[in-house]
Amino acid sequence: MRITLGVTGGVAAYKAAELVRRLQQDGFSVQVVMTRSAREFVTPLTFAALSGQKVITDLFAESGGEANLESAIEHIAVAQRTDLLLVAPATADILAKFARGIADDFLTTLYLASTAPVVVAPAMNVNMWNHAATQENVEMLRARGVTIVDPDEGYLACGMTGAGRLAGQEQIVAAVRDTLRLQRDLEGQTVLVTAGPTCEDLDPVRYLTNRSSGKMGYAVAEAAARRGAHVILVSGPTSLDSPAGVERIDVRTAAEMHRAVGDKFPESSIAIFAAAVADYRPAQTLDQKIKRNNEAFTLALEPTPDILASVAQNKGERLVVGFAAETERVAENARKKLAAKNADLIVANDVTGEGAGFDHDTNIVTLFARDGRDLPLPRMSKGEVAQRILDEVVRLRSVLRSPQRSAI
Repeated sequence: MRITLGVTGGVAAYKAAELVRRLQQDGFSVQVVMTRSAREFVTPLTFAALSGQKVITDLFAESGGEANLESAIEHIAVAQRTDLLLVAPATADILAKFARGIADDFLTTLYLASTAPVVVAPAMNVNMWNHAATQENVEMLRARGVTIVDPDEGYLACGMTGAGRLAGQEQIVAAVRDTLRLQRDLEGQTVLVTAGPTCEDLDPVRYLTNRSSGKMGYAVAEAAARRGAHVILVSGPTSLDSPAGVERIDVRTAAEMHRAVGDKFPESSIAIFAAAVADYRPAQTLDQKIKRNNEAFTLALEPTPDILASVAQNKGERLVVGFAAETERVAENARKKLAAKNADLIVANDVTGEGAGFDHDTNIVTLFARDGRDLPLPRMSKGEVAQRILDEVVRLRSVLRSPQRSAI
C-alpha cells in the first residue's frame, strides 16, 4: 500500500525520518511531501534516501526549473495513487489550513484533491495545542473523518511541559493500520508460503517450467507479514523483490522446494501452498546439451513430489491452504483436491479466464473451505485476493477450533 507522508515545519520533523523506516518495515511504500518550513529542519535529500522516492516540495516547478503540465497537476496524480495521507508532524498552521480549506502549497492542495483517508499527528507548543482556535480546527477535522493522533505529554523543545510532543511511532503506525483496517490478527503465527514456478532441468540449457510469475504467493506473504505473522517464503525462480520483513528461501526444482518445505513446515502454524509446482520432471537429466537432428525425440517424464499432500497428511493442528489452477470443472476439481490433499482451504481459479491466472496483477478465485463454505470472489487485485484468503484462514481457525466443532 502507498502512503503519502506530509512533513511540516516543526522541531519534530526529524522524527518523520524514523517514521519512514518504521512504515517501510510494515511493508508500506512511502512518498514524502514537505512544506517550505519543514525544509528548514530536515533536507529533502534525507527523505529521498530513506524512501527511495522523489520528495515533493513545491506545487509548481522549483524556482529556476522548467514549468510544465506534469508539475502543474502532480498533486492530482499523487492524490489518485495514494492509499492514505499521513501528516506527521502536523503544525497548528497546517491544521488550520486543512480545517478551513486553504490550498496554498502542495500538501494543502493534495489534502483537498485526495479522497484517501487522512491521519494527522500534531506536534507543537502546549499553549498552541490548547488554544481554542487549534482545538476548534481539530474538532472540525475529526467531524470530517480525519484521524487525529493526539500529541503526548512531556518536556517540549520550547522548554515547557505539557501536551504537544509528537506521538510515538508505534501509536502513529497503529492509527494508520486502524484507519486502513489492517488487522494484526496473525500476530504470534508462523505462516509458511510457497510461491512461483519450479524449473526441472533436461540438460544444461533446457528445462520444463510453467507460466507462474509468483505474484499471488508473494502477495499472500506480504499480506500475512502486514497482519503480524512471521512469514517464511519458499520461492521458485521469479523476478520479484522480497516483501518487507519476510524470511525468503530460494529454490529451483520441485525436489528442492519439497526439502525446504519439509524443513520449515514443523515451525509453521499456517501453511499456504501458492506455488505452481511442476507435476512432472525429466526422468533423466543429461550432462550435455541434446543435439538437434531430424528424428523424433521422445522425452520420458516422472512425477515430482506432491508437496501439499505429503505434508498435509501429518499436519496436526496446522491449517493448510492449497491452490488449484484449473481449465475446466473448477468447483468439482477443487472439492476433490480439498479432500484428497487433506487441506482446510482450496483457492481455485480458471486460468483461462480474462484477468485471472498466471502473470496477471488481478485474479478471480473461489475459496472452497473444509467446513463446506464456498466463497466466490469477483476480479480484484492479487493483493486484495491475498487479504480475502487470510480473512478466510482466520475464520477457519476459529471455526475448526471451536468447542462445538470439536465435540462433533
